[in-house]
Amino acid sequence: MIPHASDKLAKAKYITKMDCMKGFHQNGFKPKSMKLLTIICHMGICEYIRMPFGIKIAPAHFQRMIDTIFQEEVLEGWMVVYIDEIIIYSETWEDHVQYIDRVLSKCTPINPKISLKKCNFGQQELLALGHKVLGLSQTIDQNKVAALLQKPVPRKIKEMQSFVGFASYYRAHIKNFAYITGSLYKLCSNDVGFEIPTKEGMNMRGSNISSQM
Repeated sequence: MIPHASDKLAKAKYITKMDCMKGFHQNGFKPKSMKLLTIICHMGICEYIRMPFGIKIAPAHFQRMIDTIFQEEVLEGWMVVYIDEIIIYSETWEDHVQYIDRVLSKCTPINPKISLKKCNFGQQELLALGHKVLGLSQTIDQNKVAALLQKPVPRKIKEMQSFVGFASYYRAHIKNFAYITGSLYKLCSNDVGFEIPTKEGMNMRGSNISSQM
């Protein structure tokens, strides 16, 4: 979904990004579900009445709710929704204003509430879905590149999987990505004995990846 969304954003002249206030907390629970989400604290046993962060099904449940509310807008091809991030894009300012009005009209007390301080309206350059969108061009957020270079050398299979997965998010921007990460993929398999990579080797691969991001 994300690569396709980014392709659409790259063709836009005007972009608005909205953020759903408090994310998953906007979802309530039925009484029977509350009993499955109890915590013990200094006040005793407490039950969640709103969906907390950290539950395995939370992202999918929230995404399904947002998709249902904005299904028409997404199908019309001028809106992308990824969990709690709402992106509106257009080629003309007149259309853009109308699209924003339509989305905000659906943000009623029973639908998602928007965090105004986290919104960016009618921008030609902004960070969206991990990419920096500028006019008709698209680059990668340099903070993501820095984060990749600062990652410690993986010492376990899960850590290696995390590293490769993080880099894979931007594979469309990296020439010969499969070749660069080939040996790292092998280390992600349980069938191959895991050998801790050298720091120099990881730095070389990280530099090869980041230089193209």
